[in-house]
Amino acid sequence: MALPAAQSTEYRAAKEAAALWDTSDRDVLRVTGEERSSFVHGMVTNDVEGLPVGGSCYAAMLTAKGAMVGDLRVLKREAELVLDTGAGRGGAVKDFLNKYLISEDAEVHDAPELAVLAVVGPRADDVVARWPKDAVLGRFVSLLSGMDVLVRREQVRALLDAVADVPRLSHDTVEVLRVEAGVPLFGVDMTESTIPLEANLDRAIHLQKGCYIGQEVIARATYRGQMNKKLTGLLLGEASAAAGTELKHGDRKVGWLTTVVTSAAKGQVAALGYVHRDFLAPGTELDVASGGKAVVTALPL
Repeated sequence: MALPAAQSTEYRAAKEAAALWDTSDRDVLRVTGEERSSFVHGMVTNDVEGLPVGGSCYAAMLTAKGAMVGDLRVLKREAELVLDTGAGRGGAVKDFLNKYLISEDAEVHDAPELAVLAVVGPRADDVVARWPKDAVLGRFVSLLSGMDVLVRREQVRALLDAVADVPRLSHDTVEVLRVEAGVPLFGVDMTESTIPLEANLDRAIHLQKGCYIGQEVIARATYRGQMNKKLTGLLLGEASAAAGTELKHGDRKVGWLTTVVTSAAKGQVAALGYVHRDFLAPGTELDVASGGKAVVTALPL
């Protein structure tokens, strides 16, 4: 199975050169105050205090029971922290931070004046180098492979126009790249009931840092060494299926699909989905409730 022609062009650019992904719809927050780093450090799963100025990390924000409030990226600037989270997720993240902000010298602000643009691919640096240096306010760890940069929202259109020759990634192509890379999306492959280790968010967790909300749950799960279910890759051959479709082994329900795409890398339908730990071995064949088979495959695809 092949991608449509337009998607194929975008996909090749992202894999072989560079492609633009307009992520300016993502929500951005700013945290100021003398104790901003220690406060946010105690609210997320990764190491914020250890970041150098200009450094960034990917992290999760959890309830006391270890379930996710959301995922985010933290950028340390000279006088503030900038938090980047998914579109429409800023309010939940801000409310959660403010819930625990009692006596610390820190303030959480909406930052509609800031935006994030992503350039995906091995030549992403070349594209960003074409923008004025003072337009790039910082760099986040990349959501996919490439460079994700913080810019002023008022400059987004001019920056996109300046590299109009660079292919733009459509939503459908981003979904293909995301599934192939094994990158879960909050609200789709992760929800408020997800524990980060279930979604393979090991890169978001710093196991040696100090206390944070939800740490005890993560520590117990890490010590136990196995979650009851985990996000994995699945290959479905020629038959597609809807997100949410159950996966079975005999009469037993063992998982479900979360995102389904046509994979350019595999030449067939591929998906992300949760599977019970007893059936996670690559090559395990499962029945798709709507018809057909799904073969468990390690991530990234």
